Amino acid sequence: MRHYPAGVTIVTLHSENGPVGFTATSFASLSAQPPLISFNIAETSSSIEALLRAKSVVVHFLGEHQRHLAQRFSRAAEDRFTDRSLWATLPTGEPVLHGTPIWVRATVHQLLPIGDHTLAIGLVTQVADNTEQSPAVGPLVYYNGAYHRAEIAD
Repeated sequence: MRHYPAGVTIVTLHSENGPVGFTATSFASLSAQPPLISFNIAETSSSIEALLRAKSVVVHFLGEHQRHLAQRFSRAAEDRFTDRSLWATLPTGEPVLHGTPIWVRATVHQLLPIGDHTLAIGLVTQVADNTEQSPAVGPLVYYNGAYHRAEIAD
């Protein structure tokens, strides 16, 4: 599967122990009506227990300029939110990362254990599209074990 390119997202949520987040390359749009999204999380992830108790999540679509965030949220959980200048808290409690081209807030609709992962399905409740406010950037892509810049043809 490492030879199939995927967009890079970071999923964040609020837990009773503070902010939680992780890098995910399994994001997918499932349905337009109702607006449903999905992503997977490994059963061995340090974030799985918090996700299983979460009521909502924010999925950030990373731009090519945000490789540092993808790497930060792939490392040890205690390092992910240490730099307070990188994020703020939504009124609903979830952490939201600064400078992300697009983010989507969703309530947790369904969690399905499948193999060694859990498939999370979210019902979209809010979309923030910041691509109009700043120069358009290409998406960050994960391919063959590394992050890449996508070449966008006109």
